[in-house]
Amino acid sequence: MKEILSLLFGFLETICKDRCDLALENLAMRHQLTVLKRSQKRPTIGKKDRIFWVWLSRIWMRWREALMIVKPETVVGWHRQGFRLFWTRLSRRGNGGRPSVDPKVKALIKRMAKANPLWGAPRIHGELQKLGIDISERTVSRLMPKRQKPPSQTWRTFLDSHLK
Repeated sequence: MKEILSLLFGFLETICKDRCDLALENLAMRHQLTVLKRSQKRPTIGKKDRIFWVWLSRIWMRWREALMIVKPETVVGWHRQGFRLFWTRLSRRGNGGRPSVDPKVKALIKRMAKANPLWGAPRIHGELQKLGIDISERTVSRLMPKRQKPPSQTWRTFLDSHLK
């Protein structure tokens, strides 16, 4: 009696579902059957199967109800693992970061700073822009040679000199 009632409720539920939901459930069940048919004792789930379930979990809200061969937490773990792999590969690419400065431009900045000791980074940056060289003022200040300031007096030296 219970079996007949569960079949009847299952039938009524499928009638009330929309076509897309029913098609996705059918696809999920067929996929699980193919996985079970291709394995001997224990179902072996390959990379393509994992990608399928991650994709299905992204587009279908009721994917957990149709899943029988693995736990839903496993599919969520696969999704997280794929997400980590994606961002790891993206961050390993060598095209990130600030572009390098041409060695000729570096030499020009050093030569301009040496020839004009009173010019600071803003002035040299402006002159480089007039020449059509696109570089930031921050980069110019970083590439300018450090000026050797004369050592300043300490308070002790000042007081000793002017005490008399």
